[in-house]
Amino acid sequence: MATPLILVEIIKKLFPQRLRLAALTRHPVLGAVVERLMFEGDELYYLPRGYLPRGNVVEVGEDIAQSGAAVLPAWIAEYFVNKSSYRFIMNSCVCREAEGCTVYPSEIGCLFLGEGARGINPKLGHPATKEEALEHLAWAKKAGLVQLVGKNKLDTLWLGTGPGSRLMTMCFCCPCCCLWKIAPFASPSISGKLHRLPGVEVRRNDECDGCGLCVYRCMFGAIRVGEGRAQISEACRGCGICVYDCPKGALEIRLPDEASIAGVIRSLSRAVDVS
Repeated sequence: MATPLILVEIIKKLFPQRLRLAALTRHPVLGAVVERLMFEGDELYYLPRGYLPRGNVVEVGEDIAQSGAAVLPAWIAEYFVNKSSYRFIMNSCVCREAEGCTVYPSEIGCLFLGEGARGINPKLGHPATKEEALEHLAWAKKAGLVQLVGKNKLDTLWLGTGPGSRLMTMCFCCPCCCLWKIAPFASPSISGKLHRLPGVEVRRNDECDGCGLCVYRCMFGAIRVGEGRAQISEACRGCGICVYDCPKGALEIRLPDEASIAGVIRSLSRAVDVS
């Protein structure tokens, strides 16, 4: 049953409290219940920001670098858009609207793929052709948003659609409003549903002066300043926002190779059938 619009408005009212609510899942019993109801079977990946990188990209090989490896992660999204039997673009981003975002465009909404998207309330968006969906991807990247791709049970619940095995989520996240800012607050089991692409690594170079801007920009609390330099922890999800925004070009991102990209595509294909 498609979600009534009044429920969407209620979700918007609750959304700014998501970090406090996520912290409750650290209670073992409550966390297990919430995970089973809302996050069971989830598998999500951030695709590193890099449509027009201002920071430094450390390529995985000279031949790949010459062919434009800065857009390699985008292959994942493009693969599933091209394979999908149905595509639905939301009219707006519920997260940014809920937070009253003034930095990034709220009119860039999520893209949902697969037969599970057919049940979404038509008042929330519209069906899209492959060409429209690919244009939407390009628009989101140009706007500086970071793409999140995968299986997200929570979307089947609030959208009133599914099954989850036939619904792929493609969100376009900003560091101020992303739902998954809950990761540092939620239980380790829930936050572990959100993955860094294999082979992606963010690291600091000698240009770092410890200004701390990256600490503020990181959605996951993965960076701190120590001994006058940025220190990046394993909590990093490889979104690349810090690399792009560093005024000194002091952060670098190592992108995955083609084998890693293919591995993620296979894994997501097992989790969600979009055909």
